[in-house]
Amino acid sequence: MNLERDDSYYMRLAIIEAEEAYKRGEVPVGAVVVAKGQIIAKGYNLTETLTDVTAHAEMQSITAASEFIGGKYLHGCTLYVTLEPCVMCAGALYWSQIDKIVFGAKDEKRGASVKGHLYHPKTEVIQGVLSEECSLLLTDFFKSKRN
Repeated sequence: MNLERDDSYYMRLAIIEAEEAYKRGEVPVGAVVVAKGQIIAKGYNLTETLTDVTAHAEMQSITAASEFIGGKYLHGCTLYVTLEPCVMCAGALYWSQIDKIVFGAKDEKRGASVKGHLYHPKTEVIQGVLSEECSLLLTDFFKSKRN
């Protein structure tokens, strides 16, 4: 049995976080931060719950990871997030100097890539991991809101 965990494994955990957001009536975006194979932070959108436009899954996870590490830089860390980070989150990720960002669904309207490469020059970005599952969760959520 192969115990090595790949990007899909951690993205599935981010999807579980997104599902929790969905249950709470939040836009279903979830995130996890991993360092040396250990999950050090998890989060999901809380903008409605906290009445805070900055309470995105990424922001929740960055804050929790920084607290866990005891510092502001997320060197040696990877963020797994179900939706491409927005410009605000990309800026926070830039300043955190995180090593790697892996996202599922691309955000054609509000994603950071719409404005060019906004991440730290040393940050590796991988897109499209379990993108169908991530996109479906968002599509279902917004369909339920319209009905």
